Amino acid sequence: MNDKNIRMVALDLDGTTLDPYGKITERTVAAFKRAMEQGVHIVISTGRTFQSLPKQLFSIDGLEYVVTSNGAHITELASMERIYENLLPPESVTAVVELIRQKGRTHISVETFIDGHAYIDKDEYEEIIAEGSTYRDAAYIRDTRNPVPQILDYMMAHKGEIENISLNFEFLEEKAVWREELAQIPNLTLTTSFIHNIEMGGVNTSKGTALTFLMERLGVLPEELMAVGDSPNDGEMMELAALGVAMANGTEETKAMADYVTASNAEDGVAKAIEKFVL
Repeated sequence: MNDKNIRMVALDLDGTTLDPYGKITERTVAAFKRAMEQGVHIVISTGRTFQSLPKQLFSIDGLEYVVTSNGAHITELASMERIYENLLPPESVTAVVELIRQKGRTHISVETFIDGHAYIDKDEYEEIIAEGSTYRDAAYIRDTRNPVPQILDYMMAHKGEIENISLNFEFLEEKAVWREELAQIPNLTLTTSFIHNIEMGGVNTSKGTALTFLMERLGVLPEELMAVGDSPNDGEMMELAALGVAMANGTEETKAMADYVTASNAEDGVAKAIEKFVL
């Protein structure tokens, strides 16, 4: 493959495009602009909901599309039109809620993503804001989560609209047990975006599936795709791409599947990968 034949770059956000302070650096923005001037599509592909996207993204001229909620939605930024949707089946949502009710929620944080917004139980939200958390970022929760009374009831009331369910575990040994049980529920895709969580999408919901739709729309071939990420939820888009790039700060699992490991998100790793393989 000609390394300079890349026509689309798919980029995770947290731990990848965003630096440790949650910003996109000047060098990265400059690399975006040079690539877009050459006709390359820069596509943000994140586990975040649309509402949770950093405002800085919307100030970067030329960005066309963003994949959110681990591939549940694609939004065209120029029109703000949602051009793709891939939700959880209602019966799978019901099964997840029943399992949570059965096992209980001690040491577990439950979230759900609906229509581009992230929701969390009001009591839990208030506790995290007031007291902090040993395994969650309280400031991030405050800025990106919408508190609702009785999150499980809320999920059932909206079970046909759910993009993603996220369970966040204080103790990792509990995460392993829950993953085994969740894997028994039909028509769910399980992934993780950071060490303490399990995220659930629909039967074929993934960043890779969403990008396949977008590539067909734009006439981009897999051999013309570079995908950059740091976590297991980036795996399918990295496998789809002819060039899968992992961040130096990524998980060992992600780095093992990559074709190339770039610098960390504290060292302009995304910019360096674009400069090396695209520009």
